[in-house]
Amino acid sequence: MEKVIVNISKTEIGYCANLDILEGFVVAVSGSFADLKKEVAESVEFYIDCARKDREFYPPVFDKEFEYEYKFDIESLLYFYDGIISGVTLSQLTGINEKQLSRYRVGASKPRKEQAMKIVKAFHRIGSDLLSVSL
Repeated sequence: MEKVIVNISKTEIGYCANLDILEGFVVAVSGSFADLKKEVAESVEFYIDCARKDREFYPPVFDKEFEYEYKFDIESLLYFYDGIISGVTLSQLTGINEKQLSRYRVGASKPRKEQAMKIVKAFHRIGSDLLSVSL
């Protein structure tokens, strides 16, 4: 099954997304990430239906089975998990000061590549730990 990459960014009041394969295609919501996912699916479906009816080009991936793969930037990732993973915990996992992580979360500053990699690795470690739980 092919994947359609959806790039996620945080806005002042919600989230926005764009798809690499649909130039100029942007979706924004003033709600939750779940709201954004729903809006992306509905908007892409509407776009493709219109393109088919108008006999305009659209990426052929939409004629097959596909799935969306959501890619967060660091700010939106930290924003999404705020309140789920504490700043203290994330600080311990990344080695990055909690106040600095907060600045990244609210968009007051952007992490250097090395800092961003520490954050991504911490989330991967959490995911790996969760996947290793057996029932």
